[in-house]
This record gives sequence, structure tokens and C-alpha cells, in this order.
Amino acid sequence: MAAPLPGAHGAGRAAEPAGGGPCGSPRPPPWPLGGDPPPSPPDRRKKKGDSILENPSIPNPFPELCCSPFASVLSTSLLPKATSRKKQVIKVYSEDDTSRTLEVPSDITARDVCQLLILKNHYVDDHSWTLFEQLTHTGLGRAIEDHELVMEVQSNWVMEEETKLYFRKNYAKYEFFKNPLSFFPDHMISFPSETNAALSHSGILQMFVSSSTYPEIHGYLYAKEQGKKSWKKLYFLLRRSGLYFSTKGTSKEPRHLQFFCEFSNSDMYMSLTGKKISGAPTNYGFCFKPNKSGGSRDLKQLCADDEQSRTCWMTAIRLLKRSISENSLVAMDFSGHRSRIIENPTEALSVAVEEGLAWRRRGCLRLNSHGSPIAMSNMAIHRSQSWFHHKISREEAQRLILQHGLVDGVFLVRDSQSNPKTFVLSLSHGLKIKHFQIVPLEDDGKLFYTLDDGHTRFTDLIQLVEFYQLNKGVLPCKLKHYCARIAL
Repeated sequence: MAAPLPGAHGAGRAAEPAGGGPCGSPRPPPWPLGGDPPPSPPDRRKKKGDSILENPSIPNPFPELCCSPFASVLSTSLLPKATSRKKQVIKVYSEDDTSRTLEVPSDITARDVCQLLILKNHYVDDHSWTLFEQLTHTGLGRAIEDHELVMEVQSNWVMEEETKLYFRKNYAKYEFFKNPLSFFPDHMISFPSETNAALSHSGILQMFVSSSTYPEIHGYLYAKEQGKKSWKKLYFLLRRSGLYFSTKGTSKEPRHLQFFCEFSNSDMYMSLTGKKISGAPTNYGFCFKPNKSGGSRDLKQLCADDEQSRTCWMTAIRLLKRSISENSLVAMDFSGHRSRIIENPTEALSVAVEEGLAWRRRGCLRLNSHGSPIAMSNMAIHRSQSWFHHKISREEAQRLILQHGLVDGVFLVRDSQSNPKTFVLSLSHGLKIKHFQIVPLEDDGKLFYTLDDGHTRFTDLIQLVEFYQLNKGVLPCKLKHYCARIAL
């Protein structure tokens, strides 16, 4: 219920404009001229807690004013604008290049688009669904953060670049909250001098969300020289004010540091094609693209020596960029009947960690795409499984796993290119992608599949996958998250 206007307390109708009703029409006199005033009406003042909305039998004459109790009183001239909400059309692709066109509000976030697609396609929401921006010509891509406005992302697209939105899973999305220490090797991170060397799980999280004690990331990266095809190896430092490189070896003196990039007006992308398009010295490239840029000529391209180094740099920049963009935001708790602001930093941190770990809840249902139990012959039973990818190359498998996140246990099963009768299990472990051959064996006229030269045998690939989801066996880790080609 809207609060009374200032000055209305105890003044009755004296605060209203003279000679005007609610719509500006002349107001009739309170009683006939020269006559006695009418008898006082019965006391109809509302008791505390009463509301029109609480009694459905009483029609509400002003439905446009039925808004959140937290909303402020609106001027009458603004009411028509408040009721209108501009709609936009977006096109979202899936891994198999099917697409779906959606009409959405202009202020919709990436998380809201994911929720909409989850509901429309009856998927399980395990908090790993992501909206992914992919630049086809330059071979770049990035996971759009949940809080980003989709229309703002699209407004930064340029005409000469074919850019698409993909709806897919990214298991590395919240992995930092689960095990932050594994993301930052000791030789690449420096903490403020007053900080203890041995940091706990929550301690390092607190460091990255704090504006005063942000750690420094440092190490060598290859940088592409502007306007040239050559790359130069330089010593880089990441600080809260931006990314710098040293003009004199590993010196950190201010006179030797040169500014490279800041993050408030640019987005970070990962190279999906290795060194094919950019000609980089390694396959572990990433870059910064300024908003409203003129295309690939404005890219600031970097590449690391290995995947661990690239993951460290990209995770730290992602956290820094998010903390910069959220300076005006506050932590909220929506667990009760009413939302509240979390003012205690320790409580806000624990809530963030809790939300980050929530994605790990998942279900393992052995159903086909229509939700019915699978009943097929052993020879083709794996074809209906989401983790099986028919006739894709080793490079395509690696790209698919990379897009789903290099988390231990992300996997897929595919046909072997070198031997048509065998299969390959592609698995992510230790920020690397490894490939294991699944060999068919025939014994007493029966066909079996094995990963360990026949020591452990399975009648079909589903049995094999389910076994290694529960047991590590000869693999470096259990199978946890499968890469799927979903259809919209």
C-alpha cells in the first residue's frame, strides 16, 4: 500500500489542489450552500494491516498502482511510462546449431534468458547453464556473466563480425568458489605484505572481493604488437587499476611499468581456435575487446605458455572486472519472506560461497530426450545418450570440452577417427584434455567394451560410463559432467 504524501498527516484534504478532483474535474461543494453539514459517516479508517488487496471482493479502482511495497509513489504523469516495458527479439543457438527466437524485455539479464530456456525446454537447472557469446570470424568466445544485460551485449556487436549467442553448460562457471587455491599457482600470485602467507579457503575469496587488499597476479605472457603479426614475450602484472607490463625484465618499479589495458569498458574473450587464426606462439590465447570497438583491429591479444597460466589470468581478471562493475551493488538475502540487505561482509562472503557450490546438485537419470526409458539394442544404445557425439574429430572434442569448462571430470564419448570400430573417451583433468581408447572385445560370441585391456568389461557403453562415474579405475578421476549437444 502506498505511503501518504508528505504534508497529508492530520490535514485531511487540505493538501489537495483547490477545485480539482482526482482527474482535474471541478469538485462539488462539500454540502449544499446555506444548509447544515451532513451527518458524519461511520469511522471507516483502516486498521493496521488492512489493504484493498486483502479483500478480493472489493474491486481495485487503480490497478496500475498495485506494485511492490518497496516501490516509491509515482507522479501521475509518469504512470503511463511505468506500465510500458519495451520488448526486444534475440536469437539463441544450441550446440547442434538449431536456434530459437525469443521476445524478451529490454532489461533482461543473461541469467534470466537461461532460466527462460530451461523452463521452455524442461531442462534440469543445475546452475551450470550459461549464455555464451561467440565471434565466428575471429574464433573468440566468452561466457556472459549472469548479471549482464543481454541487450547491452548485443549493442556492442559490429556489422563485419558474425556474432552469435549460444545456450550451453559451463561447469567451470562457479568452480573458483569450490576450490580457489587451485586456480592460483604460488609463483603467479603475490599478497599484500600485511597478509599471512597461509590463506584459508574463505581467506583468498575475501581477498578477491575486497577493494583494498586485492592480490597481484604476475608472470610472462606473449603480446601481439599492435598493427603487426609479431608477438613479444613480456612480464605482466595485474593490479586493481589495470593490466601492466614491464619494460625492463621483471622490474615492478613504477617507472618501468607501462599500461596495457583496463577492464571497465572492455570484455575478455578466450581463443577457441588455438593459433590457427591469430598466429599466436601457443594455443592458450585470450584477448580484450573494447566496447563499441571497430572490430578485430582493436583487439589486444595475449597468450600464455599453458592452460594453468591462462586460467589463472582469466579467472583473476574476471573477478576483478566483476568487482569493479558491482561497486554500486549490495549483497541481498532472499531466503525469508522479505528480502534484506546483508551488511556484514563475512555473512555476504558465506552466502556467495554457498551459491557458488549450489550448482553441484544434479540428477543422473537414464532417460532419452523424450523422458522415456531407453530400450534399444546394445549396438546402438549409446547413440541416444547426451554424452555421446557421433563422428566428431579430436579437435572438435577438445573445443567442446573447453567451452564446457576445464573442470576435472568433464567428459564425452565419440567415435574413433583412426579405428572405425573403436570409441574414444575424452576427459578433462588437471586443466588438460586426455583421450582414452575404448576397445571392443569378443568373447564366446559376445561383444564387450573395455578401457583397460579387458580387465574390466562392459556389455555396452552406458555400463562403462556409469561404472566410471562411480569408480576412478584406470582413469585419473571419475566422470562427473558430460558435454551435451542440446536442441532448442
